[in-house]
Amino acid sequence: MAQAWLSMRGPSVRGRPGWFPHFFLPSHLLTDPFALPFSPGKVEAQHILASAPTDRNLSHFRALGCRTTHSNQEVLQNCFLVFFATKPHVLPAVLAEVAPVVTAEHILVSVAAGVSLSTLEELLPPTARVLRVSPNLPCMVQEGAMVMARGRHAGSSEATLLQTLLEACGQCEEVPEAHVDIHTGLSGSGVAFVCAFSEALAEGAIKMGMPGGLAHRIAAQTLLDCSSPTMQEPPDLHTRK
Repeated sequence: MAQAWLSMRGPSVRGRPGWFPHFFLPSHLLTDPFALPFSPGKVEAQHILASAPTDRNLSHFRALGCRTTHSNQEVLQNCFLVFFATKPHVLPAVLAEVAPVVTAEHILVSVAAGVSLSTLEELLPPTARVLRVSPNLPCMVQEGAMVMARGRHAGSSEATLLQTLLEACGQCEEVPEAHVDIHTGLSGSGVAFVCAFSEALAEGAIKMGMPGGLAHRIAAQTLLDCSSPTMQEPPDLHTRK
């Protein structure tokens, strides 16, 4: 059974007793899915139900106070807002497993890179409400740059709910699905290029005689300065259209 992370049951919502309306995605990092801390004020740990195939994975959630299970179907039966955070090649098997218990009440969110909304909808019941999210590494420190897209049956209320919760991890914008894969290169993989550039800046300073720790701190702060709103489009560096 593949891993899926989902929210747990709680007070009534939309007239459905036992369905909890809030959730929080612990992490998008499939290699280290427990690195992202919970955001204070958004969702409490006891309101999260996590599913994974092994206790090794679930132990991290238990340490945070989350509820856990080895059954993906159990989560669907107890939750209405569901995140699927699996490797892309694993996701079809997970969806096939849970499809029999998906209802019109569920909101299903995929974090799997490259898996289109049409593919998700083909693997789920015809009226399933599906959304895609593309996060990036800085979500770990609540400075992420995320985009999201909704499927045919997901409305503005579902998009607003998801966007509101994800903004606890940084910036989240709704985009056409075509922009989701572009985001993977721009901001997902882009983090690695920025880090490589920062490293190169620091190494240049070190070769000129600056202490390593100081060089890396200055390089990091320089990039941070350039990312501030006042520097994102300075008139002397960009030609305005």
